[in-house]
Amino acid sequence: MASRPLTQTLAEDPLGGTVRRTVLPNGLRILTEAIPAMRSASFGVWVGIGSRDETPALSGVSHFLEHLLFKGTKRRTALEISSQIEAVGGETNAFTAKEYTCYYARVLDADLPLAIDVVCDLVIDSVLTDADVETERGVILEEIAMHDDEPGDEVHDVFTEAIFGNHPLGRQISGSVASISALTRRQIDGFYRKRYLPSQMVIAAAGNLDHAKVVKAVRAAFGGLTVESAPAARRSRTTRVPARSGQIVVRNKDTEQAHVVLGCVGYPRQHDNRFALGALNNVLGGGMSSRLFQQIREQRGLAYSVYSFTSQYSDAGLFGVYAGCAPGKVEEVLAITRDELARVAAEGVTDAEVERGKGMLKGAVVLGLEDTGSRMSRLGKGELLYDEMLSVDEVLRRVDLVTPEMVRQVAGELLSRPMSLAVIGEFDDNAFEGALG
Repeated sequence: MASRPLTQTLAEDPLGGTVRRTVLPNGLRILTEAIPAMRSASFGVWVGIGSRDETPALSGVSHFLEHLLFKGTKRRTALEISSQIEAVGGETNAFTAKEYTCYYARVLDADLPLAIDVVCDLVIDSVLTDADVETERGVILEEIAMHDDEPGDEVHDVFTEAIFGNHPLGRQISGSVASISALTRRQIDGFYRKRYLPSQMVIAAAGNLDHAKVVKAVRAAFGGLTVESAPAARRSRTTRVPARSGQIVVRNKDTEQAHVVLGCVGYPRQHDNRFALGALNNVLGGGMSSRLFQQIREQRGLAYSVYSFTSQYSDAGLFGVYAGCAPGKVEEVLAITRDELARVAAEGVTDAEVERGKGMLKGAVVLGLEDTGSRMSRLGKGELLYDEMLSVDEVLRRVDLVTPEMVRQVAGELLSRPMSLAVIGEFDDNAFEGALG
């Protein structure tokens, strides 16, 4: 006898709606958040496959596939995929990350059944023709060229590669010109058929909806994929990603500004200190009142854009500071940044700064959930990436538990780590020898 779907209520969130979760016999997980006050609904298919799951020969295949799935299915042409959603005033899109890919649509609540049918159709039943592969190959090569013309974005890829090297986390999500040019339809189709399984997917929907009706519509859309299996396990948190420190990478390029990232290995996604790190990041470079913004832009006028950031994966992480400035000001910007990070590592931050950093965290959590799309994303990421589905109230509570002592401890430990530097601009390869102190 076939297994029956397992449904449970995860949360009755006073700041949101009722969150329910159903696991189908084929391993597909369906999460919804019912918010009756909304008149829209967002629907997404989250696939637990991203660029870190690619071999060097397949670099960029996840992103390539993301493009191709919109080119047509057995039931719909590419034009029909887009026109059916747009005809009801909706929007559909997708994005690829290093550990997952998401395909989504946002529509009026009455049109949610259409969105479910269209998005599920393109995810599980695309045809991937030779002609479409060649068309999208050209599009992706243009996308890579456009990215290379944005040094403020490119420098982050250079920094990530400096830290992670040849590990898949160090490679660009879109792949390289060489890898995209070499990919064949057979390779892409093989990746699609092997990886895009119900057990690897999470369905997330939020808005004015009924959970049972969403489950019924999804089951109908996935009707041909009935092999029973357990949901795929979350990525291991115990693996150790090889990471490098003390790297200086200079990419010589004719640019008006120099673009720099100074940083180090950070914390993985579920590290115990992730909320303290979030508060620290806000204090250092998370807004106009942050230390680095005040020191570099407001007081000295050395850069227009300066901020700190964190990137977190299942088993690795990054912390960095970005600045874009005139080439002649890079050394001064780097010196100020190094001095400020060293000062915070040694002396910590004030209680008032910690409270401000926590307030920014809580504001980002709540204000970031003002639409159904962001709530849908919270469900998808929560199921794919975390061991628990935290309610908004629980997230806020954990932020409140962060103490100044915890933030100072994180600052002392993290900011004392050996730094690496990535620079894009008109500089020689050895221009920054000794820049790390």
